[in-house]
Amino acid sequence: MHANNNSLNNLEHMNTKKMFFAAALSMLMAGAVQAQEGVKSFSFVEAQGGVQLTSTDAKMDKLITPTAALSFGHYFTPVVGARLHVNAWESKSGYNDQFYKWKYVTPDLDLLLNLSNIFSKKQVHALNVILLGGVGLNYAWDNDDLKGLNLPANTTPLAWDKNRLSHNLRAGLRVETNQAKRLGLSLEVNANSLSDRFNSKTNNSDDWMFTAMLGLSFRFNQKSAAPKYITKMVEIVDTIEVDEPYVTKEIVKRPKEVKEKKNMNEAIFFKIAQSDADKAAGVDEAIKKVADLMKTSDDAVFTVTGYADKGTGTPKINAKYAKLRAEDVTKKLVDEHGIDASRIKTDSKGDTVQPFEENDKNRCVIITGEGTFKVTVYEDAEVEKKETRKVKKVRVRQEEVKERVD
Repeated sequence: MHANNNSLNNLEHMNTKKMFFAAALSMLMAGAVQAQEGVKSFSFVEAQGGVQLTSTDAKMDKLITPTAALSFGHYFTPVVGARLHVNAWESKSGYNDQFYKWKYVTPDLDLLLNLSNIFSKKQVHALNVILLGGVGLNYAWDNDDLKGLNLPANTTPLAWDKNRLSHNLRAGLRVETNQAKRLGLSLEVNANSLSDRFNSKTNNSDDWMFTAMLGLSFRFNQKSAAPKYITKMVEIVDTIEVDEPYVTKEIVKRPKEVKEKKNMNEAIFFKIAQSDADKAAGVDEAIKKVADLMKTSDDAVFTVTGYADKGTGTPKINAKYAKLRAEDVTKKLVDEHGIDASRIKTDSKGDTVQPFEENDKNRCVIITGEGTFKVTVYEDAEVEKKETRKVKKVRVRQEEVKERVD
């Protein structure tokens, strides 16, 4: 009697599922009627990866395992498509705190219904929401983990051994990116109904497998219906830009060369026990500045004075270094910059004069001079400047155009 009741329950359960998938198929066919012109149909291949959960009375968080899928499909209209979908890897179940895994593969034939294209006149969407339903077979094998648990025989009286073949009924929802693009990304969640004992247990109702996967698809063979056009005359308003000349006045700075009295004072610093001007800090910049300035004057006479710091050495040694420093700087002015030697006076103060408060700065050469120099000054001047500006003109004309009709 108990077996008969189980058979009746299973029969009612299967009838309910058949009604559900019949209703889903009707929705898909209705969607095909609503397909609109001017959008692409296409074929696609997709690879997916994610996780699956086969429901049972064990701890759910321990039952999550990886899953992968490969599919090939085609959208016949902007709304209706179909695909051959193969999902496989491994599933997991358990008794109390003992768990076991097995392998499976599920080929399914799925119908796809693009809900975004049903409820919107626009046929290109950044994201498409797709309802899917399908049927297929599930083949499971490698159930050795269960046998290795050494559970009492009465615990798993209906556990399968070598393999298990069962039906698979599927319903799911997916979101995927713009179908007009070659490459697409998707997120898909499915509920799969398999025959009882898929997980080696029996509860007089089908087992359920839930999957969540991310996918990458490649779309090809894209086709679009020829658009429809009407021809009509329209009034075109052209705006023409013409260059119009005009004159502006502006104040500019004009250079002017004048002579004026100037004093010069430039310092070149040396390291301790150093007299070679080539190694002095800033010598090239300082000497070039002095030489350039001297060349603008016909009457200026310059004094190159060498110094040494009082904090190191002896007066005799310091007098020597101060003299050598001044002589070497003078030599560079004459030999490298072409300054007349008769306009340069070379002097040395040793450590008797300290021009700077900081001791180390007194190891230096100071170049001074006074005279009339040519300098450049800038004066304000008003000048006229010819420019052009854009002037807009309007022109109205009639033109025959084609207008697309959606």
